[in-house]
Amino acid sequence: MKKSNSRSLLFSLTAIAALAPSLSFGADGYFLTGYGPRQRALGGAGVADSRDAMAMSINPAGIVGLERMFQVGLGVSLPERGYSTVGQPVVLAPGDVRSGRPIFPVPNGAYVHPIDAESAWGLATYGNGGLNTSYDIGHFKPPVKAGPGGIITVSPSFGGVLGGGAAGLDLQQSFISATYARKFGSFSVGVSPTLAIQMFNAQGLKILSPYSSNMYNFSDMGYDWSVGGGVRIGVEWRATDELRFGFTGTTPMFMSRFQKYRGLIADQGSFDIPANVIAGVAYDVLPNLTLMADWRHIFYSATTAGYSSYPIWFGSFGSSGGAGFDWRDTDSASLGAEWRATPKLTLRAGYHYSTIPMRDRAATLAALAPAVAAHSITGGFGYQLTKNSSIDFAAIYDFKNSVSYAEDVPFVGRAFFPSIPLNVLPHYNPNATITAWGRATQFTVGYNYKWDAGDTSWIPSHF
Repeated sequence: MKKSNSRSLLFSLTAIAALAPSLSFGADGYFLTGYGPRQRALGGAGVADSRDAMAMSINPAGIVGLERMFQVGLGVSLPERGYSTVGQPVVLAPGDVRSGRPIFPVPNGAYVHPIDAESAWGLATYGNGGLNTSYDIGHFKPPVKAGPGGIITVSPSFGGVLGGGAAGLDLQQSFISATYARKFGSFSVGVSPTLAIQMFNAQGLKILSPYSSNMYNFSDMGYDWSVGGGVRIGVEWRATDELRFGFTGTTPMFMSRFQKYRGLIADQGSFDIPANVIAGVAYDVLPNLTLMADWRHIFYSATTAGYSSYPIWFGSFGSSGGAGFDWRDTDSASLGAEWRATPKLTLRAGYHYSTIPMRDRAATLAALAPAVAAHSITGGFGYQLTKNSSIDFAAIYDFKNSVSYAEDVPFVGRAFFPSIPLNVLPHYNPNATITAWGRATQFTVGYNYKWDAGDTSWIPSHF
């Protein structure tokens, strides 16, 4: 039995490790609307209703009572984002400017192994995302002129939205959680130590290097890695046969610094992933119809993402307490309904609403990181292919949303050439309004396999 379990663990780790999650379009800042196709079809709800292996990604207590199972899934996100200007901007290229539109893969995987009727362990991998833009060099920001007759170049231009060539940001976050859960009467409790990995890249920002505390680790440094972790703890209470409550809390993911970008990201490259809490309820209106409602709070303001984006002085970026994304905490609501229409077919629908983390005054910086999604509708289905195998599908549409504000202009101490003092203080440009916007369509498919009771094989023998 021990040999079988070790082989099963090896199989699970190998399969899950092959699914290193990538980037998508986030709804609550850069957090996703659920992990796995079932949660995503339900608008992100499900903290009090665990029915598949990916349930441990939001509530580790939920795996108690599940059969031994394995789940893999893959999503694609088709985001649209960009910005537009009104008036005469001096920091950004004018006009209606759109970012490139790549297709982002979003894999996930999970494995649940019952220990006995009262306890279970599991593994899961999943990811966050939403901070990504890619503006080509075709958009041109005119050089900024000053002095008598506007003949002195304050800021040159080499093309691109900031005058520094092709520009954009890319943040990717992946998580691997190991879970143990145990049942105590009507309560189940679970804990998930979690390993977190981040990747970050910034390009086309060199023209802003005078505003960095370390201009040699500021932009165009390629991808950099950050590693860290935290813990998620969850509780599920079965109040009655029909009514269940769930609650989870996740500590901050304390991460190593992005050394290549310690001159860009505040506190010398510090970018911890914020703590969050989720509370929810699930009620079986009928034996085959379940309604769910979840609330989530994310503590962005406790990380460097919450640092203000104004004012920008020489040395602001990368310094202790320096310029950040200007994000506040977010609250979101998820509503979901699951109808197990037939023994083989399950239909799901949901709605998700999130407050926007980005303050309006940060609209200029939001052009590089437009995390502005607020309203989403979701839907999907599950279908039992055989006694052991089933598939799930989910679709999400994030409605277009935006933030607008006057352009954030940094301090200008001297002209670029010739070198003469100007001493223009940081200010909001009254002659230009920046509107950063985004929307997305997302699809997720998943495959689930349940072993027969008593089957100790580590590779499925039949599907």
